[in-house]
Amino acid sequence: MPKTIDTQYGQISVADEVIATSAGFAAMECEGLASMASRRQVVDRLTEVFGRDNPGRGVEVRFADGSLHVDLYIVVNYGVNIYETAQTIRQKVHYLLSDTIGVEAESINIYVQGVKF
Repeated sequence: MPKTIDTQYGQISVADEVIATSAGFAAMECEGLASMASRRQVVDRLTEVFGRDNPGRGVEVRFADGSLHVDLYIVVNYGVNIYETAQTIRQKVHYLLSDTIGVEAESINIYVQGVKF
């Protein structure tokens, strides 16, 4: 279900995939993040087989009660402060969503799925 934003000129609809892709790109720019963890393993494996990149990998976008919720599933590098890395990712994603797309996320949840050595 796309997020609809009302402006003085009309409505703008932003697809869930756009929000997921933007959040994935923002997270990957953060120091300490090794990779995004796959939540839909079959779909992600097929995109890898066909040589396509999936920047929305590890990101789930939900709309509940009119508010946006973003879940990020990540793998961090060994030796980094996990809390600080998660906070940096949360701040970067929040800034990108509000500044670039113009949507405010009610919550940005980060789930650490593993550590890369």
